Amino acid sequence: MRLNLSREKRFSMFKAFKEINSQDDMAALAEEVLRFWKENGIFEKSVQARGRDKSFVFFEGPPTANGRPGIHHVLARSMKDLVCRYKTMQGYRVERKGGWDTHGLPVEIEVEKALKISGKKQVDEYGIEAFNKKCYESVWTYKELWDDLTDRMGYWVDLKNPYITCDNNYVESVWWVLKQFFDKGLVYKGFKVVPYCPKCGTPLSS
Repeated sequence: MRLNLSREKRFSMFKAFKEINSQDDMAALAEEVLRFWKENGIFEKSVQARGRDKSFVFFEGPPTANGRPGIHHVLARSMKDLVCRYKTMQGYRVERKGGWDTHGLPVEIEVEKALKISGKKQVDEYGIEAFNKKCYESVWTYKELWDDLTDRMGYWVDLKNPYITCDNNYVESVWWVLKQFFDKGLVYKGFKVVPYCPKCGTPLSS
């Protein structure tokens, strides 16, 4: 049976969302949605409601926690979130493993600035072990900013159980993978032209 209802009546029946009248209302609505997700564990439920027999594996390419987050991180994370939510809507279990990049040149440069030293020679004079210790300490400098960004943009990722690149379990897993390649004869010695930094005394990733 077809209901003979006016356009206005049909519209009012399906008017599920309240109208937003000002910018203030938009900000308040965003806070309300984020609070609802957190208080009700919506992200966790979206994972637990789906079986392990249909998984979509996602490991976040980890940001460096001792660098401030920028707008480019928001753009990249929005794209990651889009794909993961889409796969969730398709019925996949998407656990979204977060991570932290805690080593490399960006970390070393930040520590050099803090110590007011520059270049490999001065790092050697300061002491490699002491310098490494400072790098390890500096890694979490901006973690609170990252956590706040993650929450505010509604980015769903598991940061309670992240992989951390300076953690022994992670380091040993990388060496384990490399050994598997070696045992299969997939590791070879070759030559490659790469960018080189004379100040740091190290090749740079291109």
